[in-house]
Amino acid sequence: MNQKLSIKEKIGYALGDGAANIAWRGVVTFLFIFYTDVFGLNPAAVGLLFLVARFSDGISDVVMGIIGDRTESKYGKFRPWILWTAIPLGVILSLLFTAPNFTDSGKIIYAYATYILFTLIYTANNVPYGALMAVMTGDDKERTSIGSYRMVGAFLGGMIVQGALLYLVVYFGNVDPTINVTKLDTDKYEVTVASNAFIENAQISTENNIALFSWNDNNHESDIPTKGKSFSMESGKEYSFILTGENEIVSESISVINQNKGYSYSMYLMSIFLAILMIITFLSTKERIKPPKHQESNLRQDFKDLISNKPWLVLLVIGLLFNVYNSIKQGIVVIYFSHYLHEQLLAASFMIGLMLASVLGAMATAPLSKKFGKKRLFIYSLIFSGVVNALLIFMGPEDITGIFALGIISEFGAAIFPTLFFTMLGDAADYSEFKNGRRATGLVYSAGSFATKFGGGIAGAIIGFVLAAFHYSGQDAVAIQGAIPGIKMLMSWIPAVIALIAAVFMTLYPLNQDKMDEITTELNNRRSEELSNL
Repeated sequence: MNQKLSIKEKIGYALGDGAANIAWRGVVTFLFIFYTDVFGLNPAAVGLLFLVARFSDGISDVVMGIIGDRTESKYGKFRPWILWTAIPLGVILSLLFTAPNFTDSGKIIYAYATYILFTLIYTANNVPYGALMAVMTGDDKERTSIGSYRMVGAFLGGMIVQGALLYLVVYFGNVDPTINVTKLDTDKYEVTVASNAFIENAQISTENNIALFSWNDNNHESDIPTKGKSFSMESGKEYSFILTGENEIVSESISVINQNKGYSYSMYLMSIFLAILMIITFLSTKERIKPPKHQESNLRQDFKDLISNKPWLVLLVIGLLFNVYNSIKQGIVVIYFSHYLHEQLLAASFMIGLMLASVLGAMATAPLSKKFGKKRLFIYSLIFSGVVNALLIFMGPEDITGIFALGIISEFGAAIFPTLFFTMLGDAADYSEFKNGRRATGLVYSAGSFATKFGGGIAGAIIGFVLAAFHYSGQDAVAIQGAIPGIKMLMSWIPAVIALIAAVFMTLYPLNQDKMDEITTELNNRRSEELSNL
């Protein structure tokens, strides 16, 4: 009964989380700045949206877990949901990054409608996907291996969206305006731009992203020089800037990006990849573990077993906390690099570095868990990642090397959290079957989807409320500079405190490796006995 899976099947399963993370990391990393800087929503309104939309997740995740456990098809209980939701998830992701020209109230309604629909479709995809791992094999150590493959896939998917998206935005959003450059001094120029099209949110910068832009008019007297400016371009109107700090500027050195079009077209492309990868996962995996033959469908008993499942309850809290931690870190990166370092495209390199560290962390999880055990490794990684991340508070805009080093080291530890978490949910499902003689894998794995989405919602609310407290406005340079202390806090010690709280809660987790070995042996004996009685 200890089914060893082929590398091909493990990779096929991992591609599903690669697809899911194109959606999830795309939303966590870029949706906040898209809403505030491109769509023009207030940060507090965005934070409230993220929080309110997630209140329904607890119900929808549990309902999806129940539906998955009761699905009967020739493809199994959980695999068909991956197929059925592949294209709808890609479509709703595309709509999420589409910015129609509505009134302010219309924009809020559109944002709530598309975001809530996204969370529901993501639930219908991700709860069955997570539960699938627990029914591919009955070997808890083999599940740890699958979990490592899964997280490598997840982080590679994240790398695709986080590393490529900003460059795709530049490519798809490129505007062909009229540009005139007048040299005023050795490294000082006057630049005027105009376009025949209305662009609600244009961004101007130099090719090398070195020159500092200042407005060359009386309407921006308190303007702070920055590496690029975001502004609304009216058709036929001329806009003038003073550039300093870079030599040999010509019109070809200047780019103007339509961020609305750039983000939308880029995410449309990502959505196509998402759907294809999900379909490959469906085709390349197989369900093998069935509920006990004598088990009858009893929803009341399933909930009773779930609430009395201490490992599951602890994991629910831990999952929520570490997802808040990771989502704050991811959600503030582009804002931090755009407005504190004034190097937006450098954020892509930073996120690729984080993804590479994440892949290494995921790959290291299986051998490290053998050495320390899952529980102790989880605690150690929470403390390690949180403390290192807190040190970012001491980094200035010029400390690029230090920022990269601390971020990458912290992310190595943070990558261990989800790898262990989804493996341990499988252990919690085994524990329930061991203790109660019943198995509700989908219901147990609903905790994973709930923790991911609700944790992301809390993180978005924290980011929104902190930035609002510092009067942040993504389209106002003066307000952005006033919010820098809040941006630094969100990048450093605020998430670190949450990681340390999670480490304390993890001490309550009751399943050590000796107990899991006992559970695995007993369940395999029961399943072998059932097969012999057929």
